Amino acid sequence: MEAWTGLLHLNAEDRRGKTISKNVYFQGAFKVMRPIYHDESGQPCYYLLNPGGGYLDGDRYKMKISLEKNARVTMTTQSATKVYKTPKNHAYQEAEFLLEAGSYLEYIPDPLIAYQHAKYKQKNVIRMDKTATLLYSDIITPGWSPEGEQFSYETIQLLNEIYMDDELVVYDHIKLNPGQQNLRGIGFMEGFSHLGSMIVIGEQSNSVLLDQLYSVIEMNTNDYKVGLSSLSVPGFTIRVLANSTQVIEKMFSEFHQIISQEWFNKKPCFLRKY
Repeated sequence: MEAWTGLLHLNAEDRRGKTISKNVYFQGAFKVMRPIYHDESGQPCYYLLNPGGGYLDGDRYKMKISLEKNARVTMTTQSATKVYKTPKNHAYQEAEFLLEAGSYLEYIPDPLIAYQHAKYKQKNVIRMDKTATLLYSDIITPGWSPEGEQFSYETIQLLNEIYMDDELVVYDHIKLNPGQQNLRGIGFMEGFSHLGSMIVIGEQSNSVLLDQLYSVIEMNTNDYKVGLSSLSVPGFTIRVLANSTQVIEKMFSEFHQIISQEWFNKKPCFLRKY
């Protein structure tokens, strides 16, 4: 077995309308709290923990999450993922998600903060049944540097592969390399410092929902830029450029509320981190 800094496996199943943990295993600097049920829906929330406080040179993390038929889970982190200076080897996180028929996964980690001279690579592979539903988001935040430089990290690379019934339907690759790219320029960050991404896939997705999401976007503002794109399968992606984490989190929260209300007739739960 490869040497992993942290390893986590979680398998959840539906039992008469309530999702419970079937198998949970973790070792090293990767843990998960006992599930919390924030409301009466039977959908648990799992908080992922990194006892080490951040990712260091050469750290490697692996996670595998499986949702059986009709299981419904929210997953998030206890705090931001902090990547510190990695002078020799990049920090790496790999995750595989298996979503069976009728299952629903909300994976909403806190922001990724890359500090000066940080190198980080993340790969998510999601294999889902065509009747499963996914809501995933991430936020990239530049960390503090002594000179006050916004893009002092070396490399951030985020890769998402989504397979539906074994066919690749989404390939999303973000690679930010300030030493080789003009991140302030057109086609990159365009004057902004923070980047948020959301991927939503579900049979319920349609143009009416997209119109509702557009309705909360203020077009005449310098605080952010937002783009929405339909996918080749029922679903869409959202990109937000801004200069603060809070602006993106507020936007994603509004989108999440609309989606949850339209698809499940419920409000998303408050995750109680602060």
